[in-house]
Amino acid sequence: MFDAYDLSLLITGLAAVGVAVLPRLLSDQPVSYPILYVAAGALIFLLPTTLVKPDPIEFGLIAERLAELGVIVALMGAGLKLDRKIGWKRWASTWRLLAITMPLSIGLAALFGWFAIGLAPAAAMLLGAALAPTDPVLAADVQVSEPGAGREDEVRFSLTSEAGLNDGLAFPFTNAAIAMAVAGAAPGNWFMKWLILDVVYRIAVALVIGFVTGKAFTFLVFKMQAKTPLAESSEGLTALSATLVTYALSELCGGYGFIAVFVAALTIRDHERDHEYHRVLHRFSDEIERFILAVVMVAFGGAIVTGLLGEMTLRTLLAGLAFVLVIRPLAGWLALVGSSISAKQRAGISFFGIRGVGSFYYLAHGLNEGSFVQEAELWSLVGMAVLVSVLVHGASAKPTLAWIAGGRAPRS
Repeated sequence: MFDAYDLSLLITGLAAVGVAVLPRLLSDQPVSYPILYVAAGALIFLLPTTLVKPDPIEFGLIAERLAELGVIVALMGAGLKLDRKIGWKRWASTWRLLAITMPLSIGLAALFGWFAIGLAPAAAMLLGAALAPTDPVLAADVQVSEPGAGREDEVRFSLTSEAGLNDGLAFPFTNAAIAMAVAGAAPGNWFMKWLILDVVYRIAVALVIGFVTGKAFTFLVFKMQAKTPLAESSEGLTALSATLVTYALSELCGGYGFIAVFVAALTIRDHERDHEYHRVLHRFSDEIERFILAVVMVAFGGAIVTGLLGEMTLRTLLAGLAFVLVIRPLAGWLALVGSSISAKQRAGISFFGIRGVGSFYYLAHGLNEGSFVQEAELWSLVGMAVLVSVLVHGASAKPTLAWIAGGRAPRS
């Protein structure tokens, strides 16, 4: 029997090779590399090895931290590659998706989980919160490309900016689910404290910390960076440093680190927008993001074949299909009714509500912080929704974007 440690190193090394090679090999193919990582993970864990089963219930804290790292790196990358300056009119589609699509999706998913599946109210709320974020990690194929590339159409912009913000704005709803699990479902037991602390205070702190650290790193990067060979060789590390410092400071001050990281990225991006350094920062973040995605998707594939979907029933399957193919598209379409964007663009934005690593994070975090009696069923539900999203969105991204663009091959 092969040694588990050596096998783990081999798998990690092959995943790193895939990060460098697969995007180029699949650039013109109607399939995304996360699908291949999931398949590889499933195959690896079907083999007779001594590898530890990647069970997110047994290793809940590891699952939470790994997903957390993937999300914050992706949020920094998302903010750094947006060319469009923030503004009420310029970001109109984003505000609609955040104000209408997100709460509507959470509410519909929670009601579906409560009435159709039989989840307890707290578990149903956690399900809705976990499925709320449009994933910034898995959605690379439908997001904007590197900064300054000039390929920021409305579909790609909306999905990138939505993912950047709603990954953090799902936190208050997750905390509401935790409060319901601890104090009871009756709003009188938790609502006012939740509103003041988890909504107003934590979001405000995140916005302030994100802006201040963004300005600080802007000064460090553009004003103090020495132009020496050593400095230039480590330039990309600034993106990782900004990500970790911003996230940690926000969390230490009681704010939402996800929101702070995205705001910091937007603040850095807003300075000297044509500077080459923006591309350096983005490329480094993108490489780290792809590597973490590879690890998470391989583990996800392994978890699928070792029992993650063990509680899956016909209702679970239908729930995963319903959220990805009905609830999110419907909520997205309703939010964009009356906007100036075309029907094709509305269809694309509504359809590509990709679920992934962010959903894993919020579910793992909620289960680690609160007491929920339906853990296995929740993991089956979220796992099924993410699997459907990986397969359906991964296979349809390039053809759909080409259709929206009028038959031209999508550019990414």
